[in-house]
Parts: sequence; structure tokens; C-alpha cells
Amino acid sequence: MSIRSTAVAGMFYPSDPGELQANLEALLQHANTHQNQPKAMIVPHAGYIYSGSVAASAYAGFYNRRQTVSRIVLLGPAHRVGFNGIAASSADYFATPLARIAVDHTSLQPSIDNAAIKYFDLVHEKEHCLEVQLPFLQQIFNSPFQIIPLVVGKTDASQVADVLRMLWGGPETLIVISSDLSHYYDYETARQLDRHTTSLIEQFQEADLNAESACGRIPIQGLLKVAKEVGLHCKTLDLRNSGDTAGSRDRVVGYGAYIFY
Repeated sequence: MSIRSTAVAGMFYPSDPGELQANLEALLQHANTHQNQPKAMIVPHAGYIYSGSVAASAYAGFYNRRQTVSRIVLLGPAHRVGFNGIAASSADYFATPLARIAVDHTSLQPSIDNAAIKYFDLVHEKEHCLEVQLPFLQQIFNSPFQIIPLVVGKTDASQVADVLRMLWGGPETLIVISSDLSHYYDYETARQLDRHTTSLIEQFQEADLNAESACGRIPIQGLLKVAKEVGLHCKTLDLRNSGDTAGSRDRVVGYGAYIFY
């Protein structure tokens, strides 16, 4: 049994289980809930003090359907290791301060066989974009679930879309794209850029997204392709930046929460 240990507990979110649960509960209780039942979502991945309240706006709506999701496909961009393609983890479990979460290798195997995804554990070792989503998922789903954690490197949206089609599943499967928006512009410039990005996401205009739109641009584009094919609707739940939450306004990072239903 192999376990992917936490890399950013104590930095991006509390490492103490009790403190972490209290932090998550506070974020979720203060979030505006929504009545839609999402098939997919885009949520930010900064430290909870910065983007946790934005992410919570998407997660909070799942309280009334805790029993229906048993598999969660997570995709986010690589921040620490450069590589080509999409990287899976060979670990059997991903650890958080709350508990271990099993990796669904059975569902993943067809994608590995088709060479759309490769195992590359080094990519996952220090990567934060997927890890910060896991405690939220543990807090909102009280029944056991499995994850398929995928980090996206240098590839194109079509490959991401192909992988999503293979893993799409039914109501038992939730797709989570982990991405922040604009990076390190001044407050007003970031607001303008992020509003434009949000408009493109809402209108499923994935081809017009660029590297300045979001660090997870390619996973977002892949999701938009498939969501458009199957006729999903998009709803923006929150759009802010670090200047609104816990940072200065001279160099901010943008955060958006979007659901697809």
C-alpha cells in the first residue's frame, strides 16, 4: 500500500485535524448555497485564507446530496515539475490531516492503456493544486468516495477532453477542475481580466482563453469542450481576488467558482 503524503498541510491549510475541520465548517457555513446539482466545477487552489471562501461557494451546494457521489475526478495544472501530457499517481491513497482517500485505479486503467495518461509520481509529490481540494471534499461527502487525481502538463485541450469523456461517468462522478485566474496584476486590471475570463467560461468559448486567463487554462478548456457537447449549463458563483480576501491590491491573484449542471 502506497500513500501520497500531504505536501502543503500547515501552509495552505491547517495541519491539525480539529482546526482544519473548524476552518472548513466556517468557510462552508458563510458561503452562499445553490440549488443546482453540479456535474462539474471549477474552483481555486490558493491557501484557504486567500481563496477558501471562493471555493466554498461551489462546495457548499453539495450538502443536500452527500450520498450520491462516489468518484471524483480532479484535474489541475502542474506548478513544480515540467512535463508533457497528463500525470497520474501510482499511490493507492492520498493522505490529508483528516483521513486517507483511495485512488480509483480501476477506472483509471483504460486511460493508462490508451496512453492518454502516464504515471508520474514526481509531479504529484509537491503539487498543491489537487491537495487543497481534498479536505473540502472530505468535509462535504460523509460517505466513502474514491478519487482520480490528474495533473496536466504541456498538452492540449483535446487530450484533456478525451480523458474526461472516458472518465465522465454518471451521477456518481464529480469533475473538479482546480485553477486560479489571473496572476500578479494590479487589482483593477485583474478584475477586468477575470470578468472577461468569466464571460468566456460562461459562454463556453474555450478557444479564446489564453495563458493569462488562468493557470489551469488547459484543464478548463477540456472541461468546456465536453460540457458543451453534453449540453451542460454554467453558473458563476463567486468572482474575487486576493485583494478582496487577504492580500494587498498591488499584485493580486484572481479566483472564480463555477458550476456546470
